[in-house]
Amino acid sequence: MRTVTIVGASLAGLYAARELRAQGYDGRLVVVGDEPHPPYDRPPLSKDFLTARADDGQLALTDPEETADLDAEWLLGVRARGLDTGARTVLLADGRTLATDGLVIATGAKARQLPGAHTLRTLDDARALRTRLAQGPQGVVVIGGGFIGAETAASCAALGHDVTVLEAAPLPLLPQLGPEMAAVCATLHRRGGVRLRTGVGVTGIRRTGSAAAVELADGHTLTADIVIAGIGAVPNTAWLAGSTLALGDGVLCDEGCVTALPQVVAVGDVARVGGVRAEHWTSATEQPRAAVTNLLAGRTLATLRPVPYFWSDQYGSRIQFAGCYQPGDTVRVTEGELSDEGPGDGGFLARYERDGTTVAVLAVDRPRPFTRARRALGRVVETATT
Repeated sequence: MRTVTIVGASLAGLYAARELRAQGYDGRLVVVGDEPHPPYDRPPLSKDFLTARADDGQLALTDPEETADLDAEWLLGVRARGLDTGARTVLLADGRTLATDGLVIATGAKARQLPGAHTLRTLDDARALRTRLAQGPQGVVVIGGGFIGAETAASCAALGHDVTVLEAAPLPLLPQLGPEMAAVCATLHRRGGVRLRTGVGVTGIRRTGSAAAVELADGHTLTADIVIAGIGAVPNTAWLAGSTLALGDGVLCDEGCVTALPQVVAVGDVARVGGVRAEHWTSATEQPRAAVTNLLAGRTLATLRPVPYFWSDQYGSRIQFAGCYQPGDTVRVTEGELSDEGPGDGGFLARYERDGTTVAVLAVDRPRPFTRARRALGRVVETATT
């Protein structure tokens, strides 16, 4: 290959560029990013950056020395608007056309929008919200009790704001953790001084001057100065409409991140790999190695069967989860203490069991035991798939 183009200049795109050079590719490398910023780390946006404990420079994922070593052409602040798979060209919004022999799709996902509400997905989103939050104590309503919503609510509470979280499900993080452990997350909100209202949806937001009225499905209305929507994200695949690539809640790939075209691979939040699209930091960092191996080979040689893993920092606690929960799994606390009031001072470790086998582990403030349990879980999965 003489030219490889990476569309997407965030975490997954950067890791793909690193892998291309590490695996010996010495041809032309072009990286296209719709944001004007060099690659930056997104997890701190809802935590240290929002509370002003970190600045822009601390978010950088690379430095000038590495950027020079990668020897890539960075086209930042320009959006890809189309892909001509027959001609092997990427069409850019500014009218340029990039001919390419290989393509890595790393365009990520975008926050679901709710008119009248802030979102928190990009650096510019975080900058705007941080500016609003710095204007003194205010009433904040966070719509959505998932990871972004919970972390943002915790940051707002730490800044001294009056915070309410609205979650349409009976408990926050219920699909990911199951009812027993989702109830633990609910206690973290309450212990952090945040009101949590569950089982109610939002029908709309009305603005009256600087105030907002959040209209609920049960007929009630909440008034707030700031409304933040953390209601999930959708993969950035609109620019691929009309191409020959298969799309369906992401770019459809095999277990090696390869699309139906061997010269096109996808990684990160936009990739549906082996039927699964995982919006997690670890997916964006682990997938590029296999994807690049297969791209350079022109066929699928390497595949991925990782144990799903995510973490979240809320109200001073770190939540870590690995594995796959299914309704009906038995959950046992095997280390530490957990009561109706929430985790004890030393946190806890819980195991999810199915048919006598551990299928997932969850820890709150127990990082070392969790790491050991996660490794053991990985060995079980590896054995089961070989």
